[in-house]
This record gives sequence, structure tokens and C-alpha cells, in this order.
Amino acid sequence: MLEDRPCLASRDFSRTRELDTTWHMNYPIPSIKRPFDSTTDDENSEIKIITKIPKKQSPNPLDATVLSIGSILLSTTHQQDSEPDQSDHSDSSSLISAIGRDNSISCLIRCSRSDYGSIASLNRSFRNLVRSGELYRLRRQNRVVEHWVYFSCQILEWEAFDPVGRRWMRLPRMNSNDCFVFADKESLAVGTELLVFGRDLMTHVIYRYSLLTNTWTTGMTMKWPRCLFGSASLGEIAIVAGGCDSHGNILSSAELYNSELGTWTVLPSMIKARKMCSAVFMDGKFYVIGGIGGPDSKLLMCGEEYNLETRTWTEIPNMSPVRVRDNEPPATSEAPPLIAVVNNDLFAADYADMEVRKYNKVSRDWVTVGWLPERADSMYGWGLAFRACGDRLIVIGGPRNAGDGFIEVNSWVPSEGPPEWVLLERKRSGSFVYNCAVMGC
Repeated sequence: MLEDRPCLASRDFSRTRELDTTWHMNYPIPSIKRPFDSTTDDENSEIKIITKIPKKQSPNPLDATVLSIGSILLSTTHQQDSEPDQSDHSDSSSLISAIGRDNSISCLIRCSRSDYGSIASLNRSFRNLVRSGELYRLRRQNRVVEHWVYFSCQILEWEAFDPVGRRWMRLPRMNSNDCFVFADKESLAVGTELLVFGRDLMTHVIYRYSLLTNTWTTGMTMKWPRCLFGSASLGEIAIVAGGCDSHGNILSSAELYNSELGTWTVLPSMIKARKMCSAVFMDGKFYVIGGIGGPDSKLLMCGEEYNLETRTWTEIPNMSPVRVRDNEPPATSEAPPLIAVVNNDLFAADYADMEVRKYNKVSRDWVTVGWLPERADSMYGWGLAFRACGDRLIVIGGPRNAGDGFIEVNSWVPSEGPPEWVLLERKRSGSFVYNCAVMGC
């Protein structure tokens, strides 16, 4: 079976700034390269960030904050440079001494998280603050969130894309055995973590990437290990539901993961067991949609709603956007439903008809609202990423043609009207997206 589901999109620019790095925390020091040049990257380089500068960019709401505290941070650096003998003692708990610790943190949580690496390099206090995760917790409390798309077009290699700043970041390569490489994998971003689920030699395994330390670790396990499940995250929590166990049994169980505590909690089981399903959070509730279930592994058209307050499941008929057509491939050949929620509206990508559809909560049916990007190719839905990224929908994919492959990242903001896709980026890469997740923090 083809591996997981994915997401991406693009736009051509006259210049590309590529950051080949020796990292301070999560971010590197830049060197300049042209777009689409053949790369001669050092094989030992852990991360590469590529920033493409468009001819005209929409203003970043965080830019004003960066400019307002930039001079203060610069004066902090100059003060340390003028007193080199006291560098180890400059890690004052006040952070920016001119305005005090509380005001310093109030400013820092409004900076772009792409700047946190540079900020962490100022001194030990800034570094400890960034690595502690405190800034991200305060950002969440103050509803300061940036959404980055994390995806994999090459086995064991992951990249991140910032759709606002149009920056690329390459994550460290995952270290795993051949069993994990060729197994089905799911991905999930929650809090400041990216989780990749797969199989090791004898059991299921979870690889966890931390934004705070820029490293991969293993060792975490669910209460009921599984694959081919549906999942979604909301802030620091995520829920996984359904899937199948190591013996191929289809599951109805569900679990909640708290990234702040690092704990898994078993939830009440769903009404129906299902695998290869999709899941979203909408209106504060968790939904599992579609999938395959029953003793004869038939396509399920219903969805289920989980109320986190009452801890109960409710079945919703005909919630799956999948259309049953004549001469269709077996249900197990198709990707799980490609769905995403923006501003509590549920959208779906119909890979066969290249349509974007919207779910009507009142009449409980699906309505076509427009088209997918022209080059959003897939193999029965596999290899195409369709994700919500803040107030926009993102489609990541590439054409299936001979020659050098590339992916495109396309964006549409539903509140602005019918689908008009904007090409944010085009990048030389494999054109098949194996896994994709969106991290908002």
C-alpha cells in the first residue's frame, strides 16, 4: 500500500535566499544561492532554510513587533560585546533590562518564531527561555499562532514551509531501520512536536521531532499501538482514533495525547471500528470521517462526533465526502478522505473530479464550491496534501511527468470568495507527498 497522505504549493520569485546552516537553536546563518541551482550541500548539514523573496508580499503582522524591539535587542548585543569579560554574567533574568522580564516576554511572544533561533543566540537567558517552551505556551494563551506546513517527499526527510514568510526549513534526517522505511506511516503535529507513526522490527514505533531542540527521539508508545488511523490536533492535545493493530484487526478505540505532559489517555471507543479514516476538530469537537470497516471491509460513508465534555460519540450519516462511482478501484486502494477545517467550515478535495467541496452542517450534505489547482496530481488521492493552515487551505503536490520532479504549494483563503489558488512556492523535489502535518504554535 502506498504510504500516508501529504500537502504543498508554490510561486516563482526572482530571487532566492538559501540558508545553509550551522545552527543556533533551530535556525541557521545564511548564504546566497539562486533558485533551482544544482545544490552542493554538505551531507553533514543538519538543516537548510530557503527564503524566497517575492516581488510583492502581503505585510506580516509580526513585522511591526520585530522592528519595535529590534533596536532594544541590538543594544543588548552591543552591551554584551562591549563587556566581553562579563558575558557569562549577562544572563540576567530581566532579559531585556531596559523594559524588564515581563515586558520582554510580551514583546518576544509577538515575534515570528523563525526569529527565535537568533534571539536564543543572544545569551543563556534567552536560550533557556526559547528551549523551555514557555514562549510557545504564552503565545497559545495570547492566541499568537503561526502555522507552518511540515511534509515529507523523500523517505525519512522532512521539510517545513512558512506560508506567510515563505521560508523553507529542512529538519534533521530521521534515523531508522528498513522496516520503518517501508511500513505505512501516519503523521501528526501537536504543540511544538511532530509525531511520525510507523513500524519497527517487532512493534509499532513513534518518532517525535521537537521544535525546541531540533532533534528526533523515540521511545513513546500509545496505550493501543496502531496504524492507518485518523487523527487531529487542537493546541497542545491530539486525538487518534480507529486504525488497525499489529495483527490487522480494525479498531474502534481512541486515545488523547497531551504534548505538555507527554501522556496518552484512553477515550471511550467509537460506535464503529474503522481504518483508513480521516479526522478533524470543528466547533470544539472531534470528528472521524469515512474509512473502511465491518467484517467485509466496506467503505463507510458515516462520520462520528466526539464531545470532549460529555465523553460521548454520536454517529452522523453521509458525512464522508467520498463519491461511490462505477468501475472504481477497491476501497483499500484509495487514500483516506482529503479533508480540512478552516474557521469551523469543513472542506474536502475530490481528487477524481479535481473539485473542492464544502460540508453543509444544516442539510448534512456536500456542495461543490470550485476546483483544485491544475497540477494537483495524485494516485487515487495518495501523494497529494490538502491541509488547513490558519485561515487558508493549502494544497501541496506536483505533476506526474518525466524529468526532474517538483512540488507546488498553492493557497486559497475561503473567506475571500470562491477558490482562486495562489501559487506560493515551487520547489525542486519529489512530486509525491508521503506525509504532511500543520504545526500551529
